[in-house]
Amino acid sequence: MRGLTDKVVIVTGGAGGIGKATCCRFAEEGAKVAIFDLNAEAAEAAVAEIKEAGGVAEAVVVDLTDYEAVQKAVADTESSLGPVDVLVNNAGWDRFTPFLKTDPDFWQKIISINLLSVLNMSHVVVAGMAERGAGRVVNVASDAGRVGSSGESVYSACKGGIIAFTKTLAREHARQGLTFNTVCPGLTDTAMFDGFLEAAGNPDKLRETFRRAIPLGRIGQPEDLPGAILFLSSDDAAFITGQTISVSGGLTMHG
Repeated sequence: MRGLTDKVVIVTGGAGGIGKATCCRFAEEGAKVAIFDLNAEAAEAAVAEIKEAGGVAEAVVVDLTDYEAVQKAVADTESSLGPVDVLVNNAGWDRFTPFLKTDPDFWQKIISINLLSVLNMSHVVVAGMAERGAGRVVNVASDAGRVGSSGESVYSACKGGIIAFTKTLAREHARQGLTFNTVCPGLTDTAMFDGFLEAAGNPDKLRETFRRAIPLGRIGQPEDLPGAILFLSSDDAAFITGQTISVSGGLTMHG
């Protein structure tokens, strides 16, 4: 895709699943990738894989829910790789639990990881992009934020909030040349999805039920997401902002 070579890219939650697949694709396109993740071992393993393939990457271990830690992590990244051109807010976490069986501590954890982290990263990174008059932000939300998802009430609220937040920043920073878009995965075969199935009970039967519900006939894979994310980060998407696209195998279809 045009315009990704030598770009500095931050991917949060970049050590596994969708995040790792996205980091590898950015590196293949010649970008310099900073993998922001709380899991140091997994982040270093992802960096090693990218470097072995000839790419440029570094691991940044950071608690995304800590604003000051995010400030330091971004400053260190820019000192090492250069000003951030692309931010992909991908980090997230959830556990299948009906709303009335949750409690305020659970709500706070879900909100901190899925929504507050996006606010922290955006507040720090977008400030520099606005000063330079260039930048791409792609937020990875979820179709749960578009249509809801049983057992994921607070997670769905966070992801819906990300979609609205993205559209608002797209309006606020359009005149500065920045673009903001959202990619919404559907059911994707990640560690978080495995945890969802286990918590719901009878995971094999539930997995097959989900598979049958998807028009394309399979559960999504992490590698299904980077194409949309990289496109929205590239020069090919220079005139696209404030948009939301589902990558769900047709499970959800929006006009």
